[in-house]
Amino acid sequence: MNNIFFLKEDDVFIIAEIGKNFIQVEAERPREEYINTAKELIKEAKSAGANAVKFQTHHVEDEQLQINIESPHFSGKDRYHWVKRNTEIATLAFWQEVKKYCDELGITFFSTPMSRGAAIKLAKVSVPLWKVGSGDILDFVMLDYLAATGKPIIISSGMSTLEEVDKAIKFLKARTDKIVLLHCVSKYPCLPEELNLKTIEFFQKRYNIPIGFSDHSIGYESAIVAVNMGAVVVEKHFSFNRDFWGPDHKVSMTPAEFKQMVTAIRNKQTVDLTNYGEEVKVLQDDEAVFRPVFRKSLMAGQDIKKGEVLSQEKIYAMRPQSYAKGLPSEEYEKILNKKVIKNLKKYDPIILEILE
Repeated sequence: MNNIFFLKEDDVFIIAEIGKNFIQVEAERPREEYINTAKELIKEAKSAGANAVKFQTHHVEDEQLQINIESPHFSGKDRYHWVKRNTEIATLAFWQEVKKYCDELGITFFSTPMSRGAAIKLAKVSVPLWKVGSGDILDFVMLDYLAATGKPIIISSGMSTLEEVDKAIKFLKARTDKIVLLHCVSKYPCLPEELNLKTIEFFQKRYNIPIGFSDHSIGYESAIVAVNMGAVVVEKHFSFNRDFWGPDHKVSMTPAEFKQMVTAIRNKQTVDLTNYGEEVKVLQDDEAVFRPVFRKSLMAGQDIKKGEVLSQEKIYAMRPQSYAKGLPSEEYEKILNKKVIKNLKKYDPIILEILE
């Protein structure tokens, strides 16, 4: 574990997930206001004892098709314009300034790329590790790029079946040994009794890699239970106020709450580990509703002429899979380096019938 995070053997890597919580109101605000808010959140996370702050990075061009669709956890805001807004706010210059501030404070900065294009942007900021969100566990286009960087990859398992987690871990293990899998239930918020925390122990036995916990419940008891079960990473959303506008504030911890959690973890608070579910991985019905919105399809990343080979840069994995009509993103290896038998326009779906 210390080879990945440069921590002592018994340390827990605690992440303040700021995500996009520097956006607090629906109305557009000046760029400097977003940066200043991000810095204020970073400062509070450092003061609360976090090892790292994590954000979310978008690149609308290769992430989201311009289709009117909403996420169940953020109704009233279509995904395309939300992703586009975040792409325009959080430019390379934005992340460079945020990263510089983190370096000055002595806290690790990294971010979840929501597509390969977003990862390429973040690579220019020299992030030390990657986080893959639950919605992208099968985005093999992006995972292939991330693994090739040689940097550690933390990947969440929410809204996924056991078969899908198996598939993602197998894909990554063929490319890297720097993998941490987080147990996660994609519900916003998630009741503690719905977390089935015994999945942590199940993952430990099944994959023989470091296991952590990405928590969407309110409070921190579940995080303490997870650490007692051996979780080496804890990730919690972080905000000044759960009533702010946006998808993640409502499941966030305030700085004071986060500090209490960190203190309990560092003091090695113990709990009784009975009655925390079963050693299985279950896709819950309330998680499944996210899949049509967040899963991805394989699409042409540029105009491609008949007879051309589908190289990596010509392939996009894009949301929403339920409308995109391309092969599921986990079929990436089946199409890579294959010739197309017809002309494709950018954003045309890639299906087996158009391959030689």
